[in-house]
Amino acid sequence: MAQDTSSRDVAHDVKQEFWLALARSPILMLKLDGGGEHAIPMTAQLDEALGPQHGGAIWFFTAKDNRLAPGGPAMAQFVSLDHHLFACLSGRLVPEQDTRLIDRFWSSGVAAWYQKGRDDPHLLMLRMDIDDVEIWTADMSFKGWFKLMMGRELDAGEIGHHVHEAL
Repeated sequence: MAQDTSSRDVAHDVKQEFWLALARSPILMLKLDGGGEHAIPMTAQLDEALGPQHGGAIWFFTAKDNRLAPGGPAMAQFVSLDHHLFACLSGRLVPEQDTRLIDRFWSSGVAAWYQKGRDDPHLLMLRMDIDDVEIWTADMSFKGWFKLMMGRELDAGEIGHHVHEAL
């Protein structure tokens, strides 16, 4: 079913809002699919040169003995700082082999995790190739908040937005 122009605009705006919120607070809960282990907090490395619309990958520094290191199908959850945006991403974790990207994302904050710095034998960078994202916003209008406080039924546009798209 084709989206009308206003729906596409809303979806675009919500995705932009997600990437900007993730850039402000780049912590996601990440786990491999199919395992019985819980998700763990990971700091996302975003490729700002491509802008928030790059939509295809997020990188993570980790260690070769981390439970995420084997890679494979994965899922990540995100909540914005203001708790007005929620997202669930699915995709695949793969080891990043491009040393230029490792150098590009390297920082003093990352270095603090690795005793031997950039050449630490335990260093592993994973790339999450995102297949699918589902985003919810909870940014109610003033009218929506008023209706909520009065116990009245809310219209869909007064609650926030929901976008589910393959990337």
